[in-house]
Amino acid sequence: MSTVWTQARRAARMNPSIIREILKVTEKPGILSMAGGLPSADTFPVDALKAACDRVLSQAPREALQYAASEGFGPLREWVAARVAALGMKVTPDQVLVTSGSQQGLDLVGKILCDAGAPVAVETPTYLGALQAFTPFEPLFTSLVSDQEGPRPEAVAALPHDAPGTRFSYLLPNYQNPTGRVMGAQRRVEIVEAARRAGVPIVEDNPYGDLWFDEPPPAALSSLWPEGSLYLGSFSKVLTPGFRLGYMIAPPELYPKLLQAKQAADLHTPGFNQRVVHEVIRDGFLDRHIPSIRARYKANRDAMAEALREHLPPGCDWQAPRGGMFFWIRLPAGLDAMALLPRAVEAGIAYVPGAAFYAHQPDARTLRLSFVTLTPDLIREGVEKLGRLLHEALEIAAEPAP
Repeated sequence: MSTVWTQARRAARMNPSIIREILKVTEKPGILSMAGGLPSADTFPVDALKAACDRVLSQAPREALQYAASEGFGPLREWVAARVAALGMKVTPDQVLVTSGSQQGLDLVGKILCDAGAPVAVETPTYLGALQAFTPFEPLFTSLVSDQEGPRPEAVAALPHDAPGTRFSYLLPNYQNPTGRVMGAQRRVEIVEAARRAGVPIVEDNPYGDLWFDEPPPAALSSLWPEGSLYLGSFSKVLTPGFRLGYMIAPPELYPKLLQAKQAADLHTPGFNQRVVHEVIRDGFLDRHIPSIRARYKANRDAMAEALREHLPPGCDWQAPRGGMFFWIRLPAGLDAMALLPRAVEAGIAYVPGAAFYAHQPDARTLRLSFVTLTPDLIREGVEKLGRLLHEALEIAAEPAP
């Protein structure tokens, strides 16, 4: 059937999120989902948000329901600037741009910094949503060699030789999605020094930094190189993702163009949402609320770690995360996480195959498990089913060919 529509070249580079597709499957009754990176709905402060909605609509209804400034609600921007001071960052409210979730921040970064054929450096593996956001702008991804602390400093230092003209390195130093790893203090210093010498700016994404279990993470990368860093933050993991509220902190050199891209995208982030969130958090609410999230998630982390030790077959490799929401598992040789997923769903469980998180050379043996949406008992049940599936798959793989 013929059509009069001709799609842009970038449209062909857009692909569905495997995570979103898997989430459709997990809506089936009886599926224990360890797939989606969703915060626990039990942590949403419903009463506080409801009361804040009432106050905003009582005190400033016209302003809250009207068009708003593209930069964001002034008091909220001031709050963000003060909040990130705890991360060692010294910024002014004029550097804060409120976004429709930090995912929009990634889209704005792509629009302003990515060109067709220009290199962009990413971790190995990296956040799938960032790859999705940047890909339509046709960059050439460079995969940074990474270990348990994230990218290796020498990989960043080599960028002028390996990928001349690299626009930026996209890094997640705190409880990374998907691996859960955290970058140590010394590694941060080494990474920033390597980036500075290489002349490669840093885009630092930090949606999970508040979700530490035993001790907070080290100072932000952006605090070590303010003029060479762009920082992304989010309210989705500590309040609610439904409000789609995030922010970016940009050096003055970049801010005007990011603002113009924001204006072209959606004019402004919903003003009502911004006012409600500010009303909730302005008196220190998060300092009282987040510890309860940490305690819940730590208990779930411990339950999953115990279950993994008990039920996974020998040859599985994983580390218990010190914060965040995810375990990263590498399966024994001969197993393919994507190929096993249909059988996992039949068994009543779901996970995310890890291959989608790689810009190059995907590791088919990897998978990601989320530990925050199920109860400890359901986590144990889900991991037991996963272990049984993996044992069976290894037995089948070991059978001699007929």
